[in-house]
Amino acid sequence: MVEVVGVRFKQAGKVYYFSPGNLTISTNDYVIVETVRGIEFGKVVVGNKEVEEDDVVLPLKQVIRIADDKDKLVVEENKENAVEAYQVCSKKINEHKLDMKLVEVEYTFDRNKVIFYFTADGRVDFRNLVKDLASVFRTRIELRQIGVRDEAKMLGGIGPCGRMLCCSTFLGDFEPVSIKMAKDQNLSLNPAKISGLCGRLMCCLKYENDDYEEAKEVLPDIGENVMTPQGQGRVVGLNILERIVQVDVRNAERVLEYSQDELQKEGAVPTQATE
Repeated sequence: MVEVVGVRFKQAGKVYYFSPGNLTISTNDYVIVETVRGIEFGKVVVGNKEVEEDDVVLPLKQVIRIADDKDKLVVEENKENAVEAYQVCSKKINEHKLDMKLVEVEYTFDRNKVIFYFTADGRVDFRNLVKDLASVFRTRIELRQIGVRDEAKMLGGIGPCGRMLCCSTFLGDFEPVSIKMAKDQNLSLNPAKISGLCGRLMCCLKYENDDYEEAKEVLPDIGENVMTPQGQGRVVGLNILERIVQVDVRNAERVLEYSQDELQKEGAVPTQATE
């Protein structure tokens, strides 16, 4: 077993594990740690706990110290400097007439690097831009191209559901989403209705997908003939989440509803409800 703490550097960002050393660190504490980008300031979202060695990548970097008020002031100053850097970079992009959109600027905690996040339709030759920026800021410059989903995560916004975007509030990683998920959930395949602000399929299509897949394995298909307690009928609708099947029964005056264990496919053994 290995003792770790989980640290997040951005809201809804990925959680990274570090060794707490001899420190007792609680959730919501702020810490200074060493990362591949340099010295960084992060928030603890997982306090001291032990995990299996296979669950982490060894060797772990050790937490340098618990952050104090001076460290928090440095973070605020970096944010203010990042706003100025954004304006400078936007102006330089226009001067060089580059086909790219600046999304966000970030200083590392130790100010040894400035990272400029941007989107573009293709590859961009920004070598001259980097030279100009380096002459202005006199530190290491990194231009990082990101996708539209990352852009939405950084900028935030309100989704079609009326809530703040999942990616900018709690989703640490993006999971693959496919059009098949929308089909399995009987959703409209109109792109405007199943796409998020980023223009990609909404992440929430993934949330209930496993339940729908499990239900479709045990429920009959629409159009399939089944045997009901009232006689033979044809499936005309499904309430997948409640496991309810709507059946047009012969000689019945209306469509009847049954649970999955009340039906029997023609020529098959009755399907039992799963717990």
